[in-house]
Amino acid sequence: MKLLVLFSVFIAMIACNKSQSEVKIFNKPMETSSKVVDTITLGAGCFWCVEAVFQRLEGVHSVQSGYSNGNTGKPSYKDVCSGTTGYAEVCQITYDPEKLRFEEILEVFFKTHDPTTLNKQGADVGTQYRSGIYYHNDTQRQIAERILKQIEQERIYSNPIVTEIKAVANYYPAEDYHQNYYNQNSNQSYCSFVITPKLEKFEKIFKSKLKPSN
Repeated sequence: MKLLVLFSVFIAMIACNKSQSEVKIFNKPMETSSKVVDTITLGAGCFWCVEAVFQRLEGVHSVQSGYSNGNTGKPSYKDVCSGTTGYAEVCQITYDPEKLRFEEILEVFFKTHDPTTLNKQGADVGTQYRSGIYYHNDTQRQIAERILKQIEQERIYSNPIVTEIKAVANYYPAEDYHQNYYNQNSNQSYCSFVITPKLEKFEKIFKSKLKPSN
């Protein structure tokens, strides 16, 4: 019940016109992985925002901003921003599945962006800002599809979810100046007005899941 209350509070904060339905969709057990680390690639708007959120999550080893699932050769930031390459801004997240379940990663993913706005997050507009789960194995695909289906069945959102679920493809790291961006540029205007408020909400709701230093 505590998780459900937190979910409702967060939804109210981001004002995405979602329903108040109570549903337990993120705390189903998953099979224990024998891997030391696992990787998932997620697109949820500007990769500076996604990076800053997941860097603070306990169990995450590293977060790399990059471009994924496009249809050209290695793209530049300018290429991706043109909207002609098919690439999405993403973060490739390496994590310890014994400390952080994949369901928990998707819980953070869905609660820290709006999965109902097509090619748009806030004032960031373009196909590069689309919502996407780019899985690295079939287990991730099955879990992502199951959770998305449950969210839709429970009518958590008043609008249709547009998050795409596809195998990761054509992934390229972004330029060096995009890496660790918020931590190095927190006073920059976009960081101050967009990322900092997002982090404050995230840290309040996921306080028990943050790394000790945060």
